[in-house]
Amino acid sequence: MKEQLIALCGMNCGVCVSYLAMKNELNKKGFARKYCPGCKPRGKNCTFMADQCDLVGKGLVRFCFECGKFPCRRLKSLDKRYRTKYHMSMIENLEFIKEHGMERFLKEEAAKWRCPECGEQICCHNGLCLNCSLDKLRQNRKYRWEEE
Repeated sequence: MKEQLIALCGMNCGVCVSYLAMKNELNKKGFARKYCPGCKPRGKNCTFMADQCDLVGKGLVRFCFECGKFPCRRLKSLDKRYRTKYHMSMIENLEFIKEHGMERFLKEEAAKWRCPECGEQICCHNGLCLNCSLDKLRQNRKYRWEEE
């Protein structure tokens, strides 16, 4: 996990389907996925929050928890969707970083999202390792987390 892949909103771009598709070169393997190197590496402060927040949009804060309105309505809405659909919480990520620091957060994220088969990262959007679980994705290109 890389610090530059943690967006202002708390998204870990290192487990995003668009980042992992790029990292694993899925388009060379017969997929047609949009690639993304992450918000910070492509010069975006946060694609979800920048249009709603001047502090984020202008890059005046490193993380949303530095704002007096944290967590704002927009972040709460985004967080609810991600907790429900994708097994992660931006607000929990930000609170953890604030309390324990980036180094510990990155270490715990690496373990949390590690594929038990190959050691690469599991995608938060579908629960698959885009390195070794491509057969499931080929069978169902809109694959989502299995029912628990």
